[in-house]
Amino acid sequence: MAGIHITDIESAINWWRQRAPGDGVSLGPELRALAEVYALMVFHHEAECDEDSMPGQALQAWLRWYDTTPDAPCIAICSTSQGDELCKGCGRSFDEVQNWPVFTPGEKRATWRRITLEGTAWRFNRYAERAIELRGEAPPPNPDAAERAAPPRESA
Repeated sequence: MAGIHITDIESAINWWRQRAPGDGVSLGPELRALAEVYALMVFHHEAECDEDSMPGQALQAWLRWYDTTPDAPCIAICSTSQGDELCKGCGRSFDEVQNWPVFTPGEKRATWRRITLEGTAWRFNRYAERAIELRGEAPPPNPDAAERAAPPRESA
C-alpha cells in the first residue's frame, strides 16, 4: 500500500487544531493520535508512514481530514483518452486515471503529491482556473475579467 507523506500528517494536524483547538494544555484524541505518528516519523527521519500499519485512531483522524480534500485532480481535459501516457490536463498516468476509483486514500494522496511537485500539468498553469477547489469562498478575482467588464472611463 501507499505511504502517507509527513506533509499530509501535518495538514491533518492543523485541520484538527482548527476544528478542536482544545484547552491549551491537553490534546484531543484525534490530535494526540496524529501527533504520536508525526513524532515517530520525525524521530526516525521518515518522510512517509505506511497506510496499512498506521494506528487505527490516527488513520481515522487522517481520513476525516482526507475527506475534506479534493478527490480527483481531473480538470476535464483528459489527453490519456487521446493516447497520451501522461495526461496533459491533470498530470496522472494512464494507469492512474484508469485505476483512480480503486486507489486507496494513501495512493490518491501520493499521486496528488507527485503531480503537485512536478507542477507541469495544465491544472497548475494553463487552465488553473478550472482547478480551483472552492470551499464556500468566492473564487480569486480575475483582473483581466474585471477590466473587460468595467465600463470605459471618461476622459477629463
